Amino acid sequence: MALESSADAPVPVRTVSRLIGEWVGQLGAVWMEGQVAQFRRRPGARNQFLVLRDTDAEVSLTIVADAQLVGSVEPPLAEGQRVVIWARPEFWSGQGSLQLRARDIRPVGIGDLLASIERLKALLAAEGLFAPERKVPLPFLPHTIGLICGRASAAMTDVLVNVEDRWPGTRFDVREVAVQGVNAVPEITAALAELDADPHVDVIVIARGGGSVEDLLPFSNETLVRAVATARTPVVSAIGHEQDSPLLDYVADLRASTPTDAAKRIVPSWAEESALITGLRDRARRTLLTAIERAIDSIADLRRRSLARITGQWEAATADIDHLSARLRALSPASTLDRGYAIVTVDDGTIVRNERDVAAGDVMTIRVARGSLTARREADDG
Repeated sequence: MALESSADAPVPVRTVSRLIGEWVGQLGAVWMEGQVAQFRRRPGARNQFLVLRDTDAEVSLTIVADAQLVGSVEPPLAEGQRVVIWARPEFWSGQGSLQLRARDIRPVGIGDLLASIERLKALLAAEGLFAPERKVPLPFLPHTIGLICGRASAAMTDVLVNVEDRWPGTRFDVREVAVQGVNAVPEITAALAELDADPHVDVIVIARGGGSVEDLLPFSNETLVRAVATARTPVVSAIGHEQDSPLLDYVADLRASTPTDAAKRIVPSWAEESALITGLRDRARRTLLTAIERAIDSIADLRRRSLARITGQWEAATADIDHLSARLRALSPASTLDRGYAIVTVDDGTIVRNERDVAAGDVMTIRVARGSLTARREADDG
């Protein structure tokens, strides 16, 4: 039942504190899994304090444990370690503070961690976060490359140097963050959000130079994986490991085996592209010259065939003319004249075919093969 109170009848602080303590006490002991965010041993102190952080949210709780219990944890309790704790909540009404009294602390082993990652992997795969069709292709030549890496790390140097070697003058927006430990996930996620919001950044590389399973745990964190899945900018995973792939590899748009490999995958090689262009230019020149030579040969062949056709047509036409000329000469009166005959005409041009056609005194023209003669008919003797 809710506590009854009003502005005119307020409840004392001690009452509220006492009730909160009672409500908290009803929770009872619980098993919790988390990551040790803060822990400093207090030599000689009966109680040891640590802060247990949720691995997927910005939530933490203060844990108080007996020094003997803390000393029995193997491997020794340390910041960044994943643990399972059985604890009972306690509310100190005098100070208004909440803490949990640990009764058992168990480190999470490698096998347990890998099993947990596999369960998360199956869950995210079922949601389609690893599906190939949702991956975004990388641009051929990015305007600006966002790089998320450890502070002054070898991974950062590998990416910067190799990209510069391949394509000089490439622009970078580098975000140096924690890449292991309790601060890794929030810092990487924040850097990813900032770079993804920048319209000039065309691709984002998350790089680290490998590490143990524990070191790579942040890159299998659900919060980080989901942040990469929702990013609009293509993301390249370059964690630099060979065996245990973190979940970042599956959700990223491209997985590079090492930071150096990432540099080779995100920008083309200036030398290779120049050689390719030179090769294509030479090939185009050879193709063009071959086409020109073929055209010249084709024109020459066409000229030869056209000339041969014209010559043949000329010779055929000449033969036809000679044949027709011969026929014409055979049918022409000139051919008859050549044989010794003559054509006699009177003044009006009428051909004389009968001697009666010519009267005495008429003038006649006698045409022979070579020239003509003029004659006059004399009177008949009889």
